[in-house]
Amino acid sequence: MHSRDLRQKFLDFFHKRGHAIIPSASLVPENDPSILFTTAGMHPLVPNLLGERHPLGKRLVNVQKCLRTSDIESIGDESHLTFFEMLGYWSLGDYFKKESIHFTFDFYTQVLGFKKDDITVSVFGGSPKAPFDQESYDTWKNEIGIPEERIYKYGEEENWWGLASGIGPCGPDTEMFIDTGQPSCSPDCGPACSCGKFVEIGNNVFMEYLKNADGTIEKLPQKSVDVGLGLERLAMFSQNKTSVFETDLFSGVMEKIKKLVQTKDEITRPSRIIADHIRAAVFAIADGVFPSNTDRGYVVRRLIRRAIRYGHLLGLRGFTVSLGREFIRIMDSIYPELKEKENSILSHLESEERKFGETINRGLGEFEKIVSGVKSRGGEIICGSEAFLLFQSYGFPLEMTMELARENQLTVDQEGFKREFEKHQNLSRTATVGMFKGGLAETSEMTTKYHTATHLLLAALREVLGPEIYQKGSNITAERLRFDFNWSEKLSGEQIKKIEDLVNQKIGENLDVEMTELPRKEALKRVKVSFDPAKYGEVVKVYNIGGFSIEVCGGPHVKNTKELGHFKIIKEESVGAGIRRIKAILERSPKS
Repeated sequence: MHSRDLRQKFLDFFHKRGHAIIPSASLVPENDPSILFTTAGMHPLVPNLLGERHPLGKRLVNVQKCLRTSDIESIGDESHLTFFEMLGYWSLGDYFKKESIHFTFDFYTQVLGFKKDDITVSVFGGSPKAPFDQESYDTWKNEIGIPEERIYKYGEEENWWGLASGIGPCGPDTEMFIDTGQPSCSPDCGPACSCGKFVEIGNNVFMEYLKNADGTIEKLPQKSVDVGLGLERLAMFSQNKTSVFETDLFSGVMEKIKKLVQTKDEITRPSRIIADHIRAAVFAIADGVFPSNTDRGYVVRRLIRRAIRYGHLLGLRGFTVSLGREFIRIMDSIYPELKEKENSILSHLESEERKFGETINRGLGEFEKIVSGVKSRGGEIICGSEAFLLFQSYGFPLEMTMELARENQLTVDQEGFKREFEKHQNLSRTATVGMFKGGLAETSEMTTKYHTATHLLLAALREVLGPEIYQKGSNITAERLRFDFNWSEKLSGEQIKKIEDLVNQKIGENLDVEMTELPRKEALKRVKVSFDPAKYGEVVKVYNIGGFSIEVCGGPHVKNTKELGHFKIIKEESVGAGIRRIKAILERSPKS
């Protein structure tokens, strides 16, 4: 089944069962600043999973663009990807566990042609947090007919799902797997094993709990279902391929890489990494995330440069543009924004490859110094810390350093490199958690206030700088807001004061925050939007703050601006060409 047919059959299947089709949201999360990218279809729907009514009803379905880097070290195997498409459907307080399990199983068997014997499942086995999921177990065993030996019970680590921030809607899940036919690695081998025998194809999450900021768990008044099925993995099995890179989603690019490569060495893993990373970068750039040294832009830069590094291992030069163009050709009928942004996408890829090529050349100079030092000491091994320096500062993957070392009759301390790498990863995780903890996913009082304040800030920027100001990104925690917008010059002190004073003036006017649901076309006649209009649903929420700010948004918001306190800009800076950033806080009262 061609991937295009798979997408459409999924949407048709659930539409016939009463689910309204909603568009894919941007890869840049609009209402969940606890994450850098949209990593699952449920992220735009967090307010609805918490009980807020969705304009299109209680049953929804879509195909969502997602980007995750948590599995980046697994890229190159048969099934892991950085960018992927999630086939998702939701029940918002309508049906629950039993019905959703039947829906998912019926889609697998009636549409994709999977057999019952193909499918292995896991369910939540219970923990101090919540009891064993007896209902899911009984549904799989007694109604679907999956035998006991293919129903695995796992704890929180495997079968409990919540937001990356650790705060917000959460609950037990049941996961579905296909046995690849590989031999078991041990008598205990099961879906939780990482040996590759089982590949996950779907996850039904039962959102019946709320985790609060203080770590406590409580029952949600509304029980919801969040289901995600990986398009690429389903395409792999439905097309009888052994990896996602052999499907129609990648085959053209993989053939192009094969033709470009001059080496006779094994190229499978490097070529898969190159293809995955270029595809992810193409989609991220199309959604307005350009390579930079901060936040989302840093992730995109890292992906492109990692692809370039592996390209160098294969002897490739000047290849990113041709691969990017091929991905646009493959995907633009589904995502027309790729064709619309093609010049920008290819320009950024070309620029990054040129700049990084210069960095690699400097790294080769550093490598020669390291070799000279090792040989002058009579040594034969490049130590792990030196290999990691080449990786961190000049982008050399360990494989590249090892290859260069062999040419100089040296070896590399791989274990030492791994220790340095793990130390770096731990520091990076700590920094990421610190930067992006909290957010609207927790719907706390302060994050709600800050979210509302960004509406006032955007309106004030348009008042002071001009009507063509648009939001280019935001990040909100319980301590501050950060807001990116298009402007090419440093703001003057006078401009900053005007913006700050205008926001505080509107706060002081005690303006009501009113929400109206409107058809999208009607709303777009009244409201200037910062995101692609095609990404909004057919019915949207419009928030009006006293006629000063009118925005299409998913919420949440305060009821009146008097709840906000005093707005203060603490920093204004550049974060890229033509993009400025404001950081601001809300104080209880103006400081004297």
